[in-house]
Amino acid sequence: MIVTGLAAMALLVSACDDMLEVFQAYSFDLVTMPVQESLRKGETAEIRCTLSREGEYKNAEFFIRMFQPDGEGELKMDDGTVFLPNDLYPLEKTEFRLYYTSHCSDQQTIDVYIQDNFGQVVQKTFSFQNKNTDE
Repeated sequence: MIVTGLAAMALLVSACDDMLEVFQAYSFDLVTMPVQESLRKGETAEIRCTLSREGEYKNAEFFIRMFQPDGEGELKMDDGTVFLPNDLYPLEKTEFRLYYTSHCSDQQTIDVYIQDNFGQVVQKTFSFQNKNTDE
């Protein structure tokens, strides 16, 4: 019985670890309100965004970039920053608005990427059809 008790204590002592494990890379997603699907040339669509995070880590940093595989237009942040394709911009807030202005009368697609400083990336695609002036 004494040997069993000592063995149990030895297992408990060896199972303890002085290292505190801090979880840093929480998953996240970009949540948006419904976005209009058709635009005229020169018209602007508002995209209301919320960065939804699974957990909070004070040293987490987020960045935004865009790419436009179809059409021609301009994507701008609510603070006036105009995004250049594939350039990385710091994302300072978790709730923000993007404004996409159409510069053509073709179908348009923009891909928005949010990434954190731990290498996780979330992509959202927005597509806009040409809205004819005859409608």
